[in-house]
Amino acid sequence: MGLRQLWWGSLPLRVLISTLGLSIVLMVLAGVVLLQQATAGVVAAKKDASLNEAAGVYAFMQEQLRSPDNRGVAVHEALNRLADLADAQAAQYRVVIEGPTSRLVSTGIRAESVPDNLVQRVESEEGMFITPTEVVFTDPETTPEPGWAIGTSLVGATGERYPVYYIFPMTTETETLRVLTGAVAGTGIALVAALALVAYLVTNQVVRPVRRASQTALRLASGGLGERMAVRGTDDLASLAKSMNRMAAQLQQRIRELETLSTLQQRFVSDVSHELRTPLTTIKMASDVIHESRDALDPLTARSVEILHTEVDRFDTMLADLLEISRFDAGAAVLTLEDTDVGMLVQAEVESSRPMAESLGVELTMDRRNRDTTALVDPRRIRRILRNLITNAIEHAEARPVKVTVAADRHAVAVTVRDRGVGFAAEDAARVFDRFWRADPSRTRIVGGSGLGLAISREDARLHQGWLTAWGRPGRGAQFRLTLPRDPDHEFTGSPLPVIPVDDDALEVRT
Repeated sequence: MGLRQLWWGSLPLRVLISTLGLSIVLMVLAGVVLLQQATAGVVAAKKDASLNEAAGVYAFMQEQLRSPDNRGVAVHEALNRLADLADAQAAQYRVVIEGPTSRLVSTGIRAESVPDNLVQRVESEEGMFITPTEVVFTDPETTPEPGWAIGTSLVGATGERYPVYYIFPMTTETETLRVLTGAVAGTGIALVAALALVAYLVTNQVVRPVRRASQTALRLASGGLGERMAVRGTDDLASLAKSMNRMAAQLQQRIRELETLSTLQQRFVSDVSHELRTPLTTIKMASDVIHESRDALDPLTARSVEILHTEVDRFDTMLADLLEISRFDAGAAVLTLEDTDVGMLVQAEVESSRPMAESLGVELTMDRRNRDTTALVDPRRIRRILRNLITNAIEHAEARPVKVTVAADRHAVAVTVRDRGVGFAAEDAARVFDRFWRADPSRTRIVGGSGLGLAISREDARLHQGWLTAWGRPGRGAQFRLTLPRDPDHEFTGSPLPVIPVDDDALEVRT
């Protein structure tokens, strides 16, 4: 399963990940802002404290340097004493003093802790200056730390200037910021976890009713029209449940009405067909008697008798088809299965249809590609399918050839009936099996069909667990394919013959 499919396959997952992602972004931004403000505050406070401390120490050192007790002492020695006094305060600050003969540096730091720009400024200007620095320790294993460097000049008794630099490491402040960063990170992680839990619980509250609605809709679609959703409260989800229940009730009522109407229609067709059978039989017998003596009648009456006889036969065929359709609709149609050679059935129907084809100037041929074409079928229904397909092809062939092909494989037997007549549009391939459908409504039936032949043929094919499919193009003819399993209890997935004719020169795709 790909990430895209996983993402769009779960609403709770999308909500949870979206909530976590946005929460993490907000927490990071808030943490960064908080740490920046805290760092700025700590650094500013350290800067002010360092300036105040340096000012006091400078005043003390300046006073000591000019003290009468040190007038007889060499300047270098006096500066050494001041540096030793600074070492006593090493926990707070360190000093670097530029003496007359050498540089005096407090214990534990290096002179590189004083930035060059501060040195240049102290040497060229008077006053006290401060700048950030990196405190470098004499211990190589100790990591340099940020701090403040404050520079000024001590003035001796004779007016000489001795630059002095106060180094204030930010050891305590750095540790404080490190602890604060850990606290912010831990708090952020805890908040994200809490938000994820809250998002999961809230999403579950919203998604659970939606899932119930989806499951109810699926059960309704599966035929469980009595399924209803539980309504709790008066919120939007309760409104959804009420709407679903109202829709289900309306759907159940409509389907019951349609089922009742369909049952009445089926019963009406069946009853009318049965009731018409007796008077039609009487009319047909009388028509046959009159038709046999037509030679003794005048030409006009004889022609009328022929037309009457033809239409009565057509009416009888239509009535039989209506009875058969009513049996399909009622689910009363059953198969009488026999181990039958389908190729022989096709050959018999081709031979019985040959006189009609010759009368219409149609060349009717058969191609049997396999010797073994046996299958477990109902011969009467299969012959009816073949008769409908072949006569339909002859009727619409417009004096062009009609070819019937039989082929078989291990699992199925297939028959195709190909004509090159009027054909039909590609979008009508499924409609040709509708009851009383015509490709051209203005076209009259030559062989007097009932308009139900293809519909009955499709139902017969379905009874055999087979397929009846059609292909057609206007002006290029049509091809019908019947595919039957050798054993209706064994499912098959393909046909030995293609539904699209391979002999059509205008085709681009062949299957």
